[in-house]
Amino acid sequence: MRKACRTRAGARATLAPVPAVIHIDGMKESGKSDPHVQAAGGIVLRESARPLVAIVRLRKDNSWVLPKGKLKPSESLIAAAKREVEEETGHEVTVLGFLGALSQVTDGRHKIVHFWHMRASATPARALTHDVKAVKWLPLSQAVDMLTRSHERVFLSHVGPLAIKAAEESRRVRSIGRAGTIVSESGRGSERNGKARRSAALRGVIGAWLKKRLQRFERRGRSREVAR
Repeated sequence: MRKACRTRAGARATLAPVPAVIHIDGMKESGKSDPHVQAAGGIVLRESARPLVAIVRLRKDNSWVLPKGKLKPSESLIAAAKREVEEETGHEVTVLGFLGALSQVTDGRHKIVHFWHMRASATPARALTHDVKAVKWLPLSQAVDMLTRSHERVFLSHVGPLAIKAAEESRRVRSIGRAGTIVSESGRGSERNGKARRSAALRGVIGAWLKKRLQRFERRGRSREVAR
């Protein structure tokens, strides 16, 4: 079931089930028909006791926005999303899944921004791109409130909880996987110890048998000497 929301600027946003598509109608449109502008970005989470969401501050107007950017020629959407997020946050990221898109028409220009759920590295790996002056990692509710653009606030409030839920499930699965590896290593260790014990026992049995055979041959040798 779809929900209709209205941003502070009066634009109408339609929320759909994930993947989310939010369409923003501009206040006016010209008669021009421009090709769609394609862009991509991420809802980026950094793991902590409480998952943190990345928002970035643009140098040109000091606005706080979601990390994103336009595609380069021949670049795929997912490659552009990963590149833009790493450039704007300074962190390496792992792309986990598609979340949805923002579709906006303003002055005849139709811009579509595709967003992926991403997991960031614990520490920065590079300097921020020149276009970004700062990055903040905030709890979801604070990140939503701090965003400058109303349509991004609507979008993040809709898909953010889903990204956090997916991140928590992913962390749980990885924890189970690590526990399984530990159990597996323990099992292999026990198996190795069991083989060592069986080998030692077999050597003991063979040694005892050889000792008895040797004693038997020695007795036979003594008996022959006495007979002579």
